[in-house]
This record gives sequence, C-alpha cells and structure tokens, in this order.
Amino acid sequence: MLECNTFAITEHKKIFSSVQSYEIKNGENGEPVGAATENISGLTQALRWVMSKQLLPTLVEVREKPDDSLVFTLRRGWYLFRSRVEVRDAQGQLIGTFKSKFLTISGGFHVYDKDDNYFANVKGKMFGFNYKFLTEDGKVELGEVSKKLGGLAGLAKEMFFSADNYYLKVNPELAEQPLAKMLLLAATLAVDIIYKSESKGSSDLLGE
Repeated sequence: MLECNTFAITEHKKIFSSVQSYEIKNGENGEPVGAATENISGLTQALRWVMSKQLLPTLVEVREKPDDSLVFTLRRGWYLFRSRVEVRDAQGQLIGTFKSKFLTISGGFHVYDKDDNYFANVKGKMFGFNYKFLTEDGKVELGEVSKKLGGLAGLAKEMFFSADNYYLKVNPELAEQPLAKMLLLAATLAVDIIYKSESKGSSDLLGE
C-alpha cells in the first residue's frame, strides 16, 4: 500500500450502521490496495445513536490487500474541548499525532511526528476535500487532497472511479518515505472519520 504515491479513497455507504469503512485504491490504476474500518465496541456503536459521535472514542484499522495485514491504526479517546489522535504502526509503535486547533469555529488540526516535531498543517477547504498538507512555514507542499486528479490523465481516471472518491497525492520527494506517507494517509482518513464530526459540518478551515 505505502508504495503508492496517489491514493483514491471511497467510503462504503451502509444503511442503519454507525460504523464507517473505506476502500483504498492506487490512484494511478484503480487497483485496490487496502481498507480502513472503524473497530469500536457494541456499546460505542449504540451510543452513537443517542450521543454526538464527536464525543465518543474511536479506533480505525487500516489493512493492506490482499492479505488483510494491519498497516497502521488511528485512535482517539473521549473528546473534551480538544482532541488528540494517535497513529500507530502494526507493532503498536507511535508514528505521529494529530492535535485539533483549540477553540476554532471551523475545526482543523496539526500533524506531528512520533517525537512531537511539527510535520504538517492543513490549508484549504477540508470538508470539500480540496486542501493541502504544508510544512510549518508553508513553503513546501507535502500532499494534496482533491476530488479530482489533475491533467487529462486525471480526467480519464475520473471516469473509472466513482464520483464519491477523493484523492491524496503525495509529494514525489516523499516516495521513499513510507512513514511520511503513512501520516499523510492517516490524516486524510481522519478528516472524514474524526474531524468532520467535530466541526459539525463546517466546510471552511481556519488557516492557522
């Protein structure tokens, strides 16, 4: 999975289910490379019908196809004012964290590596799936998320994929850095699974 530099992500729509799951494809050829699924208790699933999802903990497992091996997990505990999401590899080792921006109207978060060093900020319309991951100084684009792939080839691929897909394109300079790609893919999934609920549907991301 982490050999890919472009990922296409599609949510599986399920009626009468409070658990979210996604298919992950190679964005260049449409080949399925993995899946992301929430793994939460029956109690948490039940509570989601009577409580705001943003207040409840979640665990997301990202597994690689075809052997269903675990690649990484995202975990968030109970929400109180400001959330912290942990990304851990298959051995349970911390890879990085996401920390939501404090007391913002429209949500958003910062990405840190395992040593708590600043890795990326999010710029753009996060819930319109048109945003970028930038370094702290804003000078280097680490990845871009959009509803379409750029160029004529991207337009052709749009015909192959469903309209519900969104795409993560990783900076080519990170092609040989699987941990960096893991963080970017995890952050992209976290937007849809975690931060969308925390923002209560706002489509604008503050730029700080």
